[in-house]
Amino acid sequence: MRRMLDRRVVVTGLGLVTPLGTGIEKNWEALVAGRSAAGPITKFDASQFPVRIAAEVKDFKPEDWIEKRDIKKMDPFIQYVYAAAAQAMDQSRYQINEENADSFGVLVGVGIGGLTTVEETHREVLKTGLKHLSPFFIPKLISNLGPGHISIRYGARGPTFATTSACASGSHAIGETYRMIKLGILDAGIVGGTEAAVTALGVGGFIAMRALSTRNEEPERASRPFDKERDGFLMAEGGAAMVIEEREAAIARGAKILAEICGYGTNSDAHHITAPAPEGRVIAKCMRMCLEESDLDPNEVDYINAHGTSTPQGDVAETQGIKRVFGERAAKVAVSSTKSMTGHTLGAAGAIESVFTVLAIERGIIPPTINQEHPDPECDLDYVPNQARPARIRIALNNSFGFGGTNTTLAFRAA
Repeated sequence: MRRMLDRRVVVTGLGLVTPLGTGIEKNWEALVAGRSAAGPITKFDASQFPVRIAAEVKDFKPEDWIEKRDIKKMDPFIQYVYAAAAQAMDQSRYQINEENADSFGVLVGVGIGGLTTVEETHREVLKTGLKHLSPFFIPKLISNLGPGHISIRYGARGPTFATTSACASGSHAIGETYRMIKLGILDAGIVGGTEAAVTALGVGGFIAMRALSTRNEEPERASRPFDKERDGFLMAEGGAAMVIEEREAAIARGAKILAEICGYGTNSDAHHITAPAPEGRVIAKCMRMCLEESDLDPNEVDYINAHGTSTPQGDVAETQGIKRVFGERAAKVAVSSTKSMTGHTLGAAGAIESVFTVLAIERGIIPPTINQEHPDPECDLDYVPNQARPARIRIALNNSFGFGGTNTTLAFRAA
């Protein structure tokens, strides 16, 4: 493993399991079509809940990706990213062997972890006591078993851990691995994010916070980032993975480079446990940090995949942050929120949206922000309303912000 500063880092593999579908092509088709994944909750009885809608993963079959004997060892949040990692490794064709295993890491962002396992096991223990408590209970629910299972499957012996920073978790996993590759600590890695919190406790907790949309009669219109009539976010689940590696090594092995990661910024509002800092000042600082790391000028940015959760405060703060960074040019930068279609996948969001950003660059199409029907005077940028847009994208940013005030911005460059 070579140790040097400022090595370049590229993306060579992608994988997705989201409410829009399993696999890259299903997701991309839905994004370009502006299709919402929202619908009535089916994973538990929500009939007495004031919020009865979510965006659930529906076409995923764990047996297509996981050995039957191992499925029972994995909560759904592990299953999603495990399958996404398999897709990314297949596309990348990266071969881990005895010579490079120590320099290959696995970092996965997880916001909450195995809520499904916690709820199911708690009900069983109340009925039967400890008699039938599975020895897999703890390994199924803890966050680091997401990357742990992946590292075991591929024999990756580099740093393997979970980043847990609420809705910025997936982006932190990508950003921290990017830095380790730049510095020569790693040569390559699987990075991603995952979440499976559409459960009674997960949905109920966000209901108690009054964070969710209550548009039960028209779920496909519930997630409406930057729209004046937005009333909260739509709970969702899923997982995403990327293979990222040092650029010269990727070229040498003949890998297809999908995009380059060229910047990473991260900071904290230090303001409130759930609300963003006012006026987007700290968000703007995060975005500037990302651009400055690679000497990027704001004028070079063609597209921003926004955090855009569809909450009243959050969307305004992000809009204000973008205006602070881009000034008069802010109105000319395309900004879209793919959460308008997927819903908010929490700890998986940064990774899923980073994959979408790479696809937008590679395929020359900006996904839309659907449900843009009522202009909000406080959200007055170009949100690519309702229809995908062909575009040549040289530089794109992906924003992810989380409870506790944690912020991340990632920059991607065309290959």
